[in-house]
Formats: sequence, C-alpha cells, structure tokens
Amino acid sequence: MCKDQIITQTIEFVKQTLADAEGGHDWFHIYRVWKTAKKLAVSEKVDLFIVELGALLHDIADSKFHDGDEEVGPRMAREFLSSLLVDQDSIQHVVEIIKNISFKGGKERQKFKSLELDVVQDADRMDALGAIGIARTFNYGGHKNRAIYDPAILPNLNMSKEEYKNSTAPTINHFYEKLLLLKDRMNTKAGIAMAEKRHVFMEQYLEEFYKEWEGKY
Repeated sequence: MCKDQIITQTIEFVKQTLADAEGGHDWFHIYRVWKTAKKLAVSEKVDLFIVELGALLHDIADSKFHDGDEEVGPRMAREFLSSLLVDQDSIQHVVEIIKNISFKGGKERQKFKSLELDVVQDADRMDALGAIGIARTFNYGGHKNRAIYDPAILPNLNMSKEEYKNSTAPTINHFYEKLLLLKDRMNTKAGIAMAEKRHVFMEQYLEEFYKEWEGKY
C-alpha cells in the first residue's frame, strides 16, 4: 500500500473512531490540526508522511476520555498502522509523537524530540488558540459541567501533572493555566508567528469578557 493510500485509510479510521467524540476533540479537531501541520511542514525539513500520520492519530484516544489512561491512544495507533503494514520505524515515530504531544500541565518534561513532533505539536497547540481555542475551551467546560467563571477561584499556575488532569476549576481559569502559555512554547518559526496573532485575539476576548461580566456596558 502506497503512502497516499495509507493516509486515506487513516482518515477513514479516525472519522469512524471519533464519530461520537466531544466537539473539541472530534474529527474536525483532527482535520484542523492535520491541515495546519501540513502548512507548518512546508518550511521545515521533515518527513511529511510521519507528520501527517502523527497529526491524524494524535488524539485517536485522548486520555481525558479514557479514565486518564495514556496508553490507549498509542496502542490503538500502533495496532492500526501495523494492520496497514507500515514499517516499524515509522510506527514507533508516530507512537512517540502521540505520547509526547500533550501539554500535561506544563511541568511534565517531554521525553522524545523530533522535528516531526515539533510540527504536529505546534499544529495541535494552534487549535487551542484564537477563536477556535476559545470555542473548544467553553465546549469542553460545558461538557464537564464546569462554571464559566468564579472570581473567588484563582488560576493555579503551579499545578502538578495530576492536579492539572483532575482540575475542576472554572473554564476561564484554563486560559491562564494553558492557553495563554502556549505562544511561548511553540517550536517552529511559522508556528510562533501564527500563534502570536491568535494569542492577541484571546487577550482581547478576555478584556471584553471581564467588562461584560461587571456590566460596564
């Protein structure tokens, strides 16, 4: 099976697997990350096949929806790619991307590094920024029945990995605990430039949010 056929088969697999997924982690999230990753890859010396597979499979089984089990996604990706007879080196690279792509509260050190991971990670983080990032954040907060905002509950910027995973804080806190930190954690030049614009939009949104919250106009 040629690489184009493998990508096509992977797209269909992801669409079917995520058919009933939460709106911020569904096929359309994957689609946006995949498209952004391909755009970022243009200016990087990467293996586009690995970038595409990593982007398409990076959230095939997000641990948030599997009782915190971080092995489900890598295992599913390995089994699927093996069924298509993808070479083992490529499979292992994709698995490492899936294992290392997540934010995980900001304190967790990345245990694997590659240019392909840099590109896919930037693309995934881009989908947590700007208008899309805001929409996804409130969608997930609603999914978890969290408060929108509570002035008495301040953001926690020093959470451990477990505290981050188990947080039930209001949705607005997530902007400070993750989203507004991403601009300075991008890997590629193109990613840094793209993130800057989306970051500014989020700052403007929050300014507007607080004014409306206090009924200033």
